[in-house]
Amino acid sequence: MKLIILSAALLGVFLAPILATDNVNVNNSGNRGGNSHQSVGINNQKKVVNVDNNNGWHSWNTVWDYGSGYTAIRVFSKKSCIIAPLNKHVMPDVTVLPQAIKEKQKTGAQAPPDKKLTYTVSPNKITDLSAYGKDIENLCRGVPTYLAHEVKAPSFFYYSGSCFQANILCLLGVSYCGETFAN
Repeated sequence: MKLIILSAALLGVFLAPILATDNVNVNNSGNRGGNSHQSVGINNQKKVVNVDNNNGWHSWNTVWDYGSGYTAIRVFSKKSCIIAPLNKHVMPDVTVLPQAIKEKQKTGAQAPPDKKLTYTVSPNKITDLSAYGKDIENLCRGVPTYLAHEVKAPSFFYYSGSCFQANILCLLGVSYCGETFAN
């Protein structure tokens, strides 16, 4: 009996970090529109990160689904959602994200993001969200949703339209550019 209890306790000690969900809060005063507050939920078991940026009309939510290989952002001011392939070489891995956020908070969250990504957004709407995973499907359900592709070497001339910019956790600056963001 003692062996079973000891085995269960050891299993719990080693399994808990794998199944844990981390929650981190970030206050940021560099985004458009003044101060913002970002809440981060990390589900290690599902390998999904959910970031809520609360900044009035400029609020947005993003999901990074490492399992499906996609990321999505729902932009409230544009009443739309954008899905893009998740760049695992630029976006911090789900297992190191909590530590990366803590380090950035210590060294100065007001500094520019460490890495930047630029996407061009297709004007064609996505009708079937099921291919992108349940978390992204739930985020984008009910609003026009578009697919975006990363621009590897952005230049001033590649696109002359409007862009939406998001500073995610002070770690990653993301720009989504296309007709979707024209006024």
